[in-house]
Amino acid sequence: QVQLVESGGGLVQAGGSLRLSCAASGRTFSSARMGWFRQAPGKEREFVATIRWSGGSTYYGDSVKGRFTISRDNAKNTVYLQMNSLKPEDTAVYYCAARYSGAGVGYLPGSYDYWGQGTQVTVSS
Repeated sequence: QVQLVESGGGLVQAGGSLRLSCAASGRTFSSARMGWFRQAPGKEREFVATIRWSGGSTYYGDSVKGRFTISRDNAKNTVYLQMNSLKPEDTAVYYCAARYSGAGVGYLPGSYDYWGQGTQVTVSS
């Protein structure tokens, strides 16, 4: 059983930074693709970023390119999302996800097998 636990959310002013962490356990992650998604009230879950655990290829949603960086620490089984130049429209619950199968980059939430409980990020103007 895979467990994903997010942390690092909070309240920050526009222009500020936060780093989210996703601690993964329960299964080897060497073949996994990890993703970050977010969901604001009344909106659909939105792709933020993804990374292959092995090899580290990364992809980003258009709204966060150049501001957010996804990375992983193999020794700690942890995936990070560094968020800089935050905007009020980045306010959402951020979720970590993992998948072990499927082709493609992993833009769609439905292609992921496991999800964390989410962490709230609020950006004030």
